Amino acid sequence: MSKDPHEEEYLVNSVIGEGAEFVGEFKFPGLIRIDGKFRGLLETEGKVLIGKSGIVDTDIKARVVVAGGEIRGNIYATERVTLLSSCRLDGDIVTPRLIVEEGVIFHGKCTINPTRH
Repeated sequence: MSKDPHEEEYLVNSVIGEGAEFVGEFKFPGLIRIDGKFRGLLETEGKVLIGKSGIVDTDIKARVVVAGGEIRGNIYATERVTLLSSCRLDGDIVTPRLIVEEGVIFHGKCTINPTRH
């Protein structure tokens, strides 16, 4: 049975649940969902999902970032960044595509860069 390549895009490899706290360096393939607190280094060729209750104090390097929580740090995405209406971002963004919902609080600068960094 062959695996659907699009299926991998929705598989969560790691979860930092609500009430959990992680401090350190986290490098991984795939997708991580953060509903708790994260401080340190976060790097993946996959996706980072930050839920409404997620609090992240780090620079994020990923292919795709979808943020609904609070972020203190910069976001470097090679494909796109989506800031949901509940997101509060204090930091800069570098990405080829940016989607911002109404209600986002964003303090920083954004560079739309079509080339990979």
